[in-house]
Amino acid sequence: MSLPSFNSRRSAVYSTHGVAASSQPLATEIGLSILKAGGNAADAAVAMAAALNVTEPCSTGIGGDCFCMFFDAATGKVSGVNGSGRTPKSLNLDQVRADGITGVDLPLTHPHTVTVPGAAAGWCDTLDKFGTMTIDTVLAPAIKMAEEGFPVHPMAAHGWESGSYLLKEPTNKYGGAMLKPDGQAPKAGDIMRMPELAATFREVAAKGKDGFYKGRIAEAIATVLKEMGGVMTVEDIEAHTTTFEDPIMVDYKGHQIYEIAPNGQGLTALMALNILEEFDLKEMGHNSTAYLHHLIEAMRLSFADTRWYVTDPEHSDIPLGGMLSKSYAKARRDLMSPDAAVVDPVKGAPADYSDTVYFSVVDGDGNACSFINSNYMGFGSGIVPEGCGFTLQNRASKMPLDPEHPNVLAPNKRPYHTIIPGMAVKDGALFASFGVMGGFMQPQGHVQVLCNMIEFGMDPQEALDAARFCVGPGHTGAEGEVEIEDGISPNVISELRGLGHAISEQSPVNGFARAVFGRGQIICPCEKPAGETVTVFAAGSDPRGDGCAMGF
Repeated sequence: MSLPSFNSRRSAVYSTHGVAASSQPLATEIGLSILKAGGNAADAAVAMAAALNVTEPCSTGIGGDCFCMFFDAATGKVSGVNGSGRTPKSLNLDQVRADGITGVDLPLTHPHTVTVPGAAAGWCDTLDKFGTMTIDTVLAPAIKMAEEGFPVHPMAAHGWESGSYLLKEPTNKYGGAMLKPDGQAPKAGDIMRMPELAATFREVAAKGKDGFYKGRIAEAIATVLKEMGGVMTVEDIEAHTTTFEDPIMVDYKGHQIYEIAPNGQGLTALMALNILEEFDLKEMGHNSTAYLHHLIEAMRLSFADTRWYVTDPEHSDIPLGGMLSKSYAKARRDLMSPDAAVVDPVKGAPADYSDTVYFSVVDGDGNACSFINSNYMGFGSGIVPEGCGFTLQNRASKMPLDPEHPNVLAPNKRPYHTIIPGMAVKDGALFASFGVMGGFMQPQGHVQVLCNMIEFGMDPQEALDAARFCVGPGHTGAEGEVEIEDGISPNVISELRGLGHAISEQSPVNGFARAVFGRGQIICPCEKPAGETVTVFAAGSDPRGDGCAMGF
């Protein structure tokens, strides 16, 4: 099927011994080097997480959170790692109001938006649970790159420059450590060195989790936040724990699609797939008016539920059973019309009964690690602890200050999380290790690339190259506004408007603005011909980023 003015720009990468895919070529190469040294998918994923902190700190880092899903090829089991941090124990609505904050949300870069960074523990715990190598071995390539220097890539340079104002703030005493010696953001092709980040990694390499959550680094985090009006303490940091949780899953046309359970937003993708399952999407035609109308409606209805219900399950009962049920999907599907957009999707009332930078690695044994790590909004809060070389995330910025909201700001609470890794299984075997990063685009990206592969038979690279849509909120534009990417027919855009969709005036979106549609990676095993014993893996990397897939 032809895709107007947006055909695949490169071939999928094929390999037999292992493959890695990320948004940075240098990080992908490091993941591949770990596989070649005998490491498995989890080892390579953690090495890539650290490398991406070096090459793309404007998106990710050890000052943020991570989530992971691991597919064990021997057992067919998919396991989940929740590496998200919590708010300080003394942070509550009374404290926020006493500090003069009167709005419905926290200011985006206020120190109260900083939750305890979960990435360092998530890296160590992923290795302990699923890996074969030690943390010092896995971090060594990133440490070397941070100390010796690396060439900055174009998309990373763009993000670095866009967020550099945070690092230059007069109140940000240590932000200059993440800029060039002249105080400017690096440009594409510039050599950048990050010795303070290397020192942070060395402490974790030598002491494991204690190197981050106890001692110098923890004290530096607590100190800088206190200086800026925050309330996080060393005790809050020391108390952090990773949780290992069973992923949530729905069956979509014979494919078992796995997502991290709340506080992650993967539930949004699963609910949308449940709604879409009964439609003949292939018959509608890829990126046709009817096709996009149905996907957009399914996403809007799903977001209406999850933006209310998704929170830390330790603080609120989430009606997961009802939200994932086929009967609830039918009730939501019945709200849709083929001829008009739902005017104002609102949350439903699902019965409570039983029934979130993204990168991916598959090793030669067929184990897969779907991994995502983020600061949340670019450089996050922009706050840099002394001598550490990383910024602190601003995850709590999306915890409402409404006491009636399930995700309300509260002590020791994990916020609604946008970052979600994905995993798909069919007939007990890996179908795809996949993900699309980018705030509230992520579940939308999951649905679109899965439909590209399952409904239209696209390979991983074609599935990532295909033009996308993005529904607000969570991105620029009016509430509920839809961005449409260049490559979708202008006639389709016009017809979507005619159905009542609030299509943004800048659609079709192109250039650097295409970042709104996220950046993804996909790795899939190919179907074996009769009599063949060797597994071939196909991988793709998003053209909206700097990255690539590499195999051997």
